[in-house]
Amino acid sequence: MNILLTGGTGYIGSHAAVELLNLSHDLTLLDNLSNSKPTVVEKIAEITKKSPEFIKIDLLDEPSLNDFFQNHSFDLVIHFAGKKAVGESVEKPLEYYENNVKGSINLFKAMSRHGIKKLIFSSSATVYGMRDVEKFTEDMETGMNISSPYGRSKFMIEEILKDLAASDPDWQISLLRYFNPIGNHPSGLIGEDPNGTPNNLMPIIMKVAKGEIPELKIYGTDYDTEDGTCLRDYIHVVDLAKGHVAAMNYLSPGVSIYNLGSGVGTSVKEMVEAFEFASGKPLPHSFAPRRPGDIARIIADPAKANRELNWRTTLSVKDAMKDTLTFLKKSPASRENNYIP
Repeated sequence: MNILLTGGTGYIGSHAAVELLNLSHDLTLLDNLSNSKPTVVEKIAEITKKSPEFIKIDLLDEPSLNDFFQNHSFDLVIHFAGKKAVGESVEKPLEYYENNVKGSINLFKAMSRHGIKKLIFSSSATVYGMRDVEKFTEDMETGMNISSPYGRSKFMIEEILKDLAASDPDWQISLLRYFNPIGNHPSGLIGEDPNGTPNNLMPIIMKVAKGEIPELKIYGTDYDTEDGTCLRDYIHVVDLAKGHVAAMNYLSPGVSIYNLGSGVGTSVKEMVEAFEFASGKPLPHSFAPRRPGDIARIIADPAKANRELNWRTTLSVKDAMKDTLTFLKKSPASRENNYIP
């Protein structure tokens, strides 16, 4: 199969590329490199012994995007491209709506124009909004109490795709709602390395380990959880990448929606302890009051993906920490900080 990955050099896109190349699919990676590096393409090739085509294009550049589709033909598009820093989206909402929503519309228009109507969209559990439930299921209402422009942009794109599929029965679309991707490829060659200041827990832990941030702040110790800190559903990025392969194999007319998560909650304290156990060193951290908008638990119910896609997670938080350490060992900053032997 000939597949296009937008955002293909990013954290999740690069891991999906590895899985797809290992299955001998033909692959083209499209990225504007705003939050990734061109060397990722070489590392993907080193892991798989296969070289994907790479094209640098911004989805906001509609003429270049149309020229690209004029000269390429694809069976399927997996759409990862988009800005994803929650905090930054609050500070720069127009930039996030333009990049994520307008860029997606440009992509869908180009696909329609060239008769490409199979799509997997990289969505997010943020579309469920901030509500305190035991587990999130795909049939829950979305779009309410979303805490950031980033999350609202994902919701908007989902709604656009539902309308698109309703207007044309030839479209086959899968919306994959991610929970909290962590970990890195076990080779240590590709992994999460965001530009700027991250908002998510694991990138912050990594930056503390590299000496780029002095300590991790744990916000809130009085939640209704076993140790008082928030519970989140963490999914190893390799399992997440395999979820895209599973969704690709079960595309059908209309829109299908799946949670991709482990179904298990891990607290912030447990994440710190897991990293300390893997590294053999204490991780500098301190406790702070709750942040506005945080809730006690965000955990997936992955039963639908287990049942319909024959997909389930196989890797644990412990595996993710081990693979993160492998990735950090290849970082010069980590070696200079003497955190990673």
